[in-house]
Amino acid sequence: MAALPDRHSEPVLELRRVTTEQLSPVLEEETAAWQADLDWDFSPSADLVRRFVHMQALSGFALLHGDRAAGYSYYVCEEGKGLIGDLYVRREFRSIESENALLEAVLDAMSRTAGVRRVEAQFMMLSSPLNRPVPRQNWFRSYPRYFMEAPLGGAGRLPEKTVPGISILPWTVNRQDETARLIATAYQGHVDSQINDQYRSPGGARRFLMNIVQYPGCGTFFAPASFAAQDADRRLRGVSLASLVAPDVGHITQVCVASQDRGTGLGYELMRQSLTALAFHGCRSVSLTVTSSNETAVRLYQNMGFVNRRNFAAYVWEARHS
Repeated sequence: MAALPDRHSEPVLELRRVTTEQLSPVLEEETAAWQADLDWDFSPSADLVRRFVHMQALSGFALLHGDRAAGYSYYVCEEGKGLIGDLYVRREFRSIESENALLEAVLDAMSRTAGVRRVEAQFMMLSSPLNRPVPRQNWFRSYPRYFMEAPLGGAGRLPEKTVPGISILPWTVNRQDETARLIATAYQGHVDSQINDQYRSPGGARRFLMNIVQYPGCGTFFAPASFAAQDADRRLRGVSLASLVAPDVGHITQVCVASQDRGTGLGYELMRQSLTALAFHGCRSVSLTVTSSNETAVRLYQNMGFVNRRNFAAYVWEARHS
């Protein structure tokens, strides 16, 4: 790994000292980039950033060029973990040096926050995400991931898969606790539990579900394309949850089946029903993200028509015990 370059020359300022007017050029360009590159309407997330910046209630930093922001990054800390919510630098000023200036500032601030022992991040618009120098390399791990997309014109032609003893019905929020327990059990020892430690316990998985249902980071939760699988005793055996990231684009936010149901086709059938429902709603395409080392899932998605649209990575910084 190459040594870190010198800090970028543009000044870095706390977000609480930046106005929404100064930040607007960054958010406008980022919104356009998400639309062009990922078919994703980023405006709800951008509006949320504007609101909290206006309230001086968002922790993070901005990279300034003159009286305008050239880039920004924000973070939240909770229960011993820091989460970097976003990092974006305008194309005119983008470089590994400028991005790392923001990243260093954020990591330094979180390292001085009492109780924070771990930091997680997933950046969709970062330069060279799979092979780049990063701050605090000794604590750092990177997990390559794919942003995959499929057209929905042929969703109705995907063959139905019946799993004996299992029925599939709409998922509702009153199954959040059951779903959290399913996620925590199903992801034991899975690479995704190394990326997102919320998958390691029912309480953490419950917070994850609340985030995807209530907040716009993964799109707007779309109940008509979200399904639950249960057995004859009404025990939850799998879920497929979906959102809308644009009026005509869907996103699969979570697919999970109980360990005893892996290889039965239940995950496929849950996804098929979500895709069919999105197509019925009028969506022209659907996306999802997957860790590249999860080869079984990648093959399933490819067989259902998904192709990789973008390579990115999940980043984790955590002190390693000797």
